[in-house]
Amino acid sequence: MNSYCVVFKIKYYIVKKFNIMKKKFSESETSEIIEMALSDHISFKQIKDLYEIGEKDVKIIMRKNLKEGSYKAWRKRVRVFSDRRNTYK
Repeated sequence: MNSYCVVFKIKYYIVKKFNIMKKKFSESETSEIIEMALSDHISFKQIKDLYEIGEKDVKIIMRKNLKEGSYKAWRKRVRVFSDRRNTYK
């Protein structure tokens, strides 16, 4: 295994382990992402198309910026909403 692979694996481990995002956002962008994520009318795909971040990154942003109870309530609502969406497709 060459040194590049080792460095890549270490960086990947750190990013996964400590929920570190690769992309940094301004305060206003973070606020917009949170507002979009809280909306029931905007999907993770739409957020990804606009900000080029995935569902996991949105969850990291939400976890860092919401109170614990608010985050858990949001995750529950997203889970229920996505289950319902799959049922009624």
